[in-house]
Amino acid sequence: MSFDYKKFIPTLAAMLLLTQFVHAEPVNVNTADAAALAKALNGVGPAKAKAIVSYREKNGPFKTVDQLAMVEGISQKLIDKNRADIKLGAEKSAGAQPAAQPAAKPAKPAS
Repeated sequence: MSFDYKKFIPTLAAMLLLTQFVHAEPVNVNTADAAALAKALNGVGPAKAKAIVSYREKNGPFKTVDQLAMVEGISQKLIDKNRADIKLGAEKSAGAQPAAQPAAKPAKPAS
């Protein structure tokens, strides 16, 4: 029995290319639990994810993405690798209206 490499190599190449396009939704590091962080961030397993949550609980929400480097086990290289997948808070979408509109001035009474 021989292995047919001619069929295997294109399949392998397609699988490798597809893994590049599978992309998780960005994760909010200020609200996500450890399981969500571990699932969404490359190179972050359960231990690092728990460390992120623990740091956040002790020090408050992250103000910048780079502040994650203050967490033990989180390097700047790891942050840079995941930067596109990290959110800090609610992001405004383009063209979004402000939540509250100023009240209209009352019409002046006719004299």
